[in-house]
Amino acid sequence: MTKTIVWFRNDLRIHDHPALHAAAGKDVLPVFLLDQTLLTSGRHSANRNRFLIESLKDLRESLKSIGSNLIILDGDVQTLIDFSKKHDVTKIHYSIDYTPYARKRDAAVKQLCDDASIDFVGYPGRLAVDSVKDIVTKSSQAYKVFTPFYRNWSEVSRRDVLPAPKQLSAVPQSVAIGSLPTLKDVADDLHLSPDAAAGGESTARRRMKDFLDNDVTSYINNQNDLGVDGTSRLSSYLHFGCLSVRELEAQLTDADNQAAFRRQLAWRDFYHYVLLHYPDNTKQEFQERYRGRAWTENEDLLKAWQDAKTGYPIVDAAMTQLHKEGWMHNRARLIVGSFLTKDLGIDWRSGEDHFLRWLTDGDMANNNGNWQWIASVGVDPAPVFRRLYNPSSQQEKYDPDGNYVRRYLPVFKDVPTKYLGKPWEMTDDQQAEYGVQIGKDYPQPVVDHTQARQRALEWYRAN
Repeated sequence: MTKTIVWFRNDLRIHDHPALHAAAGKDVLPVFLLDQTLLTSGRHSANRNRFLIESLKDLRESLKSIGSNLIILDGDVQTLIDFSKKHDVTKIHYSIDYTPYARKRDAAVKQLCDDASIDFVGYPGRLAVDSVKDIVTKSSQAYKVFTPFYRNWSEVSRRDVLPAPKQLSAVPQSVAIGSLPTLKDVADDLHLSPDAAAGGESTARRRMKDFLDNDVTSYINNQNDLGVDGTSRLSSYLHFGCLSVRELEAQLTDADNQAAFRRQLAWRDFYHYVLLHYPDNTKQEFQERYRGRAWTENEDLLKAWQDAKTGYPIVDAAMTQLHKEGWMHNRARLIVGSFLTKDLGIDWRSGEDHFLRWLTDGDMANNNGNWQWIASVGVDPAPVFRRLYNPSSQQEKYDPDGNYVRRYLPVFKDVPTKYLGKPWEMTDDQQAEYGVQIGKDYPQPVVDHTQARQRALEWYRAN
């Protein structure tokens, strides 16, 4: 009897899963291909590997609850084809992805499927819109600026949200289910964040409900308030597809707060769209005039940034959050990105790499897009000074009560809020009174922002 594979990748859920929905009612073999290259490559992340294992465990339990199971294949795409031939598979369903790696892989699989007379059928489900590639300007060109893209994106018709299948066919006993790797096999303790969010669709759906019931109602006021932390914290679940962005968007109303959050979902689609049309962005600046330009090479400054020892509390609190949680508030990402590329003059790719090492939501398209955005070398350009942030001012504006800094840098627990932006300006007596000696308990600033700002403006002006 012929069978259909549903090849799970970064769509680890059963709700609103078009590829799975289309296969339901047939003899279905749900498969995840455990490619060791992805788990151990130079840009792998212990946090993402842990999240993946947790999500796969949850997906397996969900499939069991509707009569099926998750088959784990250990190997590359040839392993998938060999398995398909062995078990009389005539179709492989998958969710379309747009990253350069995914497109190259899927083209190779398509050729192998054609050679084996297997239908390789792609479905939407990765983004809010079904076919993001069809969003173009009036002259049929790809958008390079977010706002006009957003207007077009907002007008694209949406598919209906699909329910989870009530029942799937059982996996035949002749098919080996396979086992998941243990955490120690795929993650080193050194790069595991102790307070990272748990993976899986079950957790994702609880978090989505909580956000839609509570935080989204004050999203405009709180989205940039670091101390309140009123963001969705759904990015990791969207990256792994534990949650459908289409289902999430469908539950939003036209109210101002919810529309503001929808705009953030559009940014996510936009960066996938950009990488689809400009795949070389993974290696080089989108803006040609900055390609090949020499960035500062200073390992001590880079390490100070990585180790949360820059002497700027808002920057160091954000980097501490990254290491503790495998996640960072979006406003904080912009602050540390501006500081690395403009105050320190260090190549944005160094920041991109460090984020991918730690972030649970380390999405290639969004990470790359945001780093190029804050470095002022990517799409959606703006005058450099608009994205050259004063860390002390950012502290005062986005952590006005000092809650964020104190949460991640307890050394400042007794320091009055008015000194948190520039703690080095406290007198010796004040430092003694508040229990933090600058240069001993907390570092001196590694650069002077005023001087660094002037150097950055000159650097960009030279191009």
